Amino acid sequence: MSRVGIQPIPVPSGVDIDLRPGQVRVKGPRGENELAIPDRLEVKQEGDTLLVTRTSQEKRVRALHGTIRSLVANMVEGVHKGFERILIIEGVGYRAVVEGQVLVLSLGFSHAIRFPIPDGIEITMDGLTTVTVRGNDKQQVGEVSARIRGFSPAEPYKGKGVRYKNEHVRRKVGKAVA
Repeated sequence: MSRVGIQPIPVPSGVDIDLRPGQVRVKGPRGENELAIPDRLEVKQEGDTLLVTRTSQEKRVRALHGTIRSLVANMVEGVHKGFERILIIEGVGYRAVVEGQVLVLSLGFSHAIRFPIPDGIEITMDGLTTVTVRGNDKQQVGEVSARIRGFSPAEPYKGKGVRYKNEHVRRKVGKAVA
């Protein structure tokens, strides 16, 4: 049995679950998400919990059991609380500004980088160097954060660039003068 797949998913109050054959739709205070469920996997609601069960012991179905359970649990958490990633921008002259639906990044290039903010994502600034990415889809929040970080990842000599809040940048010693 899948250790992750057999765990029940608690459904908080204020979250509505709509179960259809091959589809789960979750609606909550932060929005709604839906997921297509593969054949031979079922999502059942028992009281205030959801259970993901499988009707076959095929290798492919066993492999998907825990994954689908995690995706459904992330959907429930996303529409209830949401997800966020915090990015720190370090470097002289490095900064970011939100202009409408566009994040404008100044990262030491000859031009500013204009990053359009996708639907379902909210980007807020705390000062000029702290970017907070929020949304109700964990995968989308992670992808947008990674794309922003990818414009200029923190480099190991001075630490300039974009990094996650809890990311440790391993520093290297520069060239030694003899």
